[in-house]
Amino acid sequence: MSKLVIIESPGKLKSIQKYLGSDYTVMASKGHVRDLPKNKLGVDIDKDYQPLYLEMNDKKELIKKLREAAANSEQVFLATDPDREGEAISWHLAQLLALDMESPIRVCFNEITKSGVEAGMKNPKKIDINLVDAQQARRVLDRIVGYKLSPFLWKKVKRGLSAGRVQSVALKLVVDREREIEKFIPEEYWTIEAKLSKQKNIIAKFYGTADGEKINVTSEAEATAIATADEKENFVVSSIKKGLRKKQPMPPFITSTLQQEAARRLNFTGLRTMRIAQQLYEGVDVAGFGSTGLITYMRTDSLRVSAEAGIAAKKYITVVYGEKYAPKKPRVFKSKNSAQDAHEAIRPTIIELTPEIAKASLTPEQYKLYKLIWERFMASQMENCLQDTVNVDIIAGQHLYKASGYTVKFDGFTVLYDEVKENNEESEITFPALNEGDVLKFKGITPLQHFTQPPARYNESTLTKALEENGIGRPSTYAPIISNIVQRDYIEKDKKAFKPTKLGMIVTDLIAEYFKKIVDIKFTAGMEQSLDKIDEGKLGFTETVDRFYKDFAVTLKKAEESMNGVKVKVPDEETEIVCELCGKNMVVKSGRFGKFLACPAYPTCKNTKPLPEEKITQPCPKCGAELVKRVSKKTGKKFYGCSKYPECDFAAPGLPSGETCKECGSFILVGLRGRNYCMNAACPTRAKSKEKNEK
Repeated sequence: MSKLVIIESPGKLKSIQKYLGSDYTVMASKGHVRDLPKNKLGVDIDKDYQPLYLEMNDKKELIKKLREAAANSEQVFLATDPDREGEAISWHLAQLLALDMESPIRVCFNEITKSGVEAGMKNPKKIDINLVDAQQARRVLDRIVGYKLSPFLWKKVKRGLSAGRVQSVALKLVVDREREIEKFIPEEYWTIEAKLSKQKNIIAKFYGTADGEKINVTSEAEATAIATADEKENFVVSSIKKGLRKKQPMPPFITSTLQQEAARRLNFTGLRTMRIAQQLYEGVDVAGFGSTGLITYMRTDSLRVSAEAGIAAKKYITVVYGEKYAPKKPRVFKSKNSAQDAHEAIRPTIIELTPEIAKASLTPEQYKLYKLIWERFMASQMENCLQDTVNVDIIAGQHLYKASGYTVKFDGFTVLYDEVKENNEESEITFPALNEGDVLKFKGITPLQHFTQPPARYNESTLTKALEENGIGRPSTYAPIISNIVQRDYIEKDKKAFKPTKLGMIVTDLIAEYFKKIVDIKFTAGMEQSLDKIDEGKLGFTETVDRFYKDFAVTLKKAEESMNGVKVKVPDEETEIVCELCGKNMVVKSGRFGKFLACPAYPTCKNTKPLPEEKITQPCPKCGAELVKRVSKKTGKKFYGCSKYPECDFAAPGLPSGETCKECGSFILVGLRGRNYCMNAACPTRAKSKEKNEK
């Protein structure tokens, strides 16, 4: 009889079976096998909040096969993912298969490699009931809020809405930020830049008085007066300060930072990032390496790196880049106090398997994410970047100007992983040789007007960061939280940034008024800490749920009494698209199959039409109106057309670049890989381009 190993994802079957050999049979549970019922609460409030679990309908046949395999096996090991969710799945499997939970039947693989699988099999343990209880507490709390609060929203706003214990807080972050932006009053301020020279140009910025007192310039008159006075003065170097700046590499990725950086660099959503990371963890057939996991487990908030991985990285760095790029001591990054240290940081499992070697075996998106993970980890194990800095004070009459810059003395880790600069970060600037007392050549002075800017809207990266910093959710929940409030039409994307919809604002305001704790950041973070304490065995499942529910039940009752007979109307979103039957501006409605345009004069006018697929920032080159992306009814192909059709008949297969063709005067469209082309198929430039491609 062979030994049975049950894993979570079928994607790992091939790799793990290869490493374990013929003495083992490997099967996959394909995620959860039991869950709470879909059509009722499924939690017995009166019996210590015990959850009622049912076998999932689509897993009944699989459960039957697992039972048969377990009955015919010498021993059964549960090797689901190494986190709370995985522990709970193992617990459900143990109950369904009648396994002895007091025996060491649980194994964990931090990486799907030969050494990772062998290490896991050598160290079986009992199922950790504390981890299971922490997962169950989260599931029960979320179910109570979802099943009790969502119907309240149905009655008071409209059917189909949902509220969540964590998603409601995330939504409030977006709504609060939008209101900050709406209330923001910009303030005028001015900067003054002097263009100076000694062998090469220097830009010096006005600071204040000659004795070092800062002056904030708030008007054009003030800025002009300073510039006018100083253009008659000599600009004299009063002091030069040189220094050496050490720039340390960023730590290897954890779940949240991986999602943030993938959003910034690759424009991946959190869900997309985690889906691809899961594939890299589970295993890919790589030429020369076989089927192997490329990265360690991707749901982690620990920055710990194994000694073996650190040694392997140092060896690679020394061979490929040279000894000076490898630190003498291994780098140690400190995790947050709240971090679960069961797993390492996200890193490549095989250092020698570079992105370029793996590229041919990966999909384009797998390659991009693996490259990001590999380079970030390797850079984290490299030496600091050293920068020579120069800060120069320059006196002009009664005023002080400052100039600063740096040059790279040693590139260090940036040879591999050059961090993406934010807009306000300085760029490398080289200075000519300067001495105190030097009189610099004056080449001009420019006052510049500015206005203070409101806080930026959240995007995929910054919202993930905000959730993490505020202790809302866990690494594995950030992506689903954000995805959920987008799908529920509570927020929408506007140029990659999140903007709350009118519906999202109404739902948030309603919950904030009647269920303050549900959208309170500190309260939600406190509940997260309570779940961590269950995990650690310091709190019990029942007392944690009870403490939340008793207060929530009272609040829900008061809200229902206060809003008895009250219905909140969600205002329709008016568009600039005019109803061609009655002339009114059409509004956006939601139906069974998504959003559509409808005439607000219904039922007098029953005109409806599909919602334009997306708004385009580039205006119609023919009339200046808004462009929309549409689908041809005849061919099914997408094209860009004018929103004022049929008044304006502009339509093109590509997005206009804003330029016109020098050869024929038609419009230039944005093509692939930056190769723009004329939309006129008969244009001579099209023929030349075709001829060039054929050659």
